[in-house]
Order: sequence, then structure tokens, then C-alpha cells
Amino acid sequence: MAGKNTGFTRIFCAIGYSMKGLKAAYIHEAAFRQELALCVILAPLGAWLGNNGVERALLIGSLILVLIVELINSAIEAAVDRYGTGHHTLSGQAKDLGSAAVMVSILNVIMVWALILLN
Repeated sequence: MAGKNTGFTRIFCAIGYSMKGLKAAYIHEAAFRQELALCVILAPLGAWLGNNGVERALLIGSLILVLIVELINSAIEAAVDRYGTGHHTLSGQAKDLGSAAVMVSILNVIMVWALILLN
């Protein structure tokens, strides 16, 4: 069943929902704020240190990927917490997997930056 909003109205609503999500992440998620601060510092540095468009895209894109994965991890945690705060093996596993995804994305930043800058 399709929603009532179509065309540009749907796009504007989607942008509003996305901004609401970013605001919630900034207000409620300390890890997101820390990663965003790091991105604000490192992205201009990556733009300056990259020798060409591909290198700059990889340096900056790897940072943005961390923010994306953190948003997904926060969404998983919120959904699990909404379901219940009691311990459940699958709830713990879901949270651990989300955390692992963030860690892998951070390791990706380290690898990309090292490969480009140490070349």
C-alpha cells in the first residue's frame, strides 16, 4: 500500500525525517558526536592531503562511512531497547554485531588513510 505523499512532497518529508534522525543521533548518541567531531577535523585534512579526486574521495568517504554505520548501529540499539530492556541472547548479539560493524568501519578508516598517506 502506497503512502499518501508522492513526488516532491515525499522527498521533502523524507528529508525532514532524515534531519530528525540526525538531530536525535547528535543529542542522544555520544559516540556519534565524537565520530562527527573527528570527521569535521579529518575531512578537510583528507581533502588537503589527497593527491587527486580518488584519494580525496577515499579519505573523506571512509570517514562518512563511520557516521553511516554508527547511525545504523544506533537504530539497532533503539529498536532492541524498545522491545525490552531485559537480557536476551539475541538482543545482546544484535547490539554486539552493530558495535562490531562500527569497529570494522573505523578499522577501514585507518587502513585507507595509512595506505594513501604512507604510499
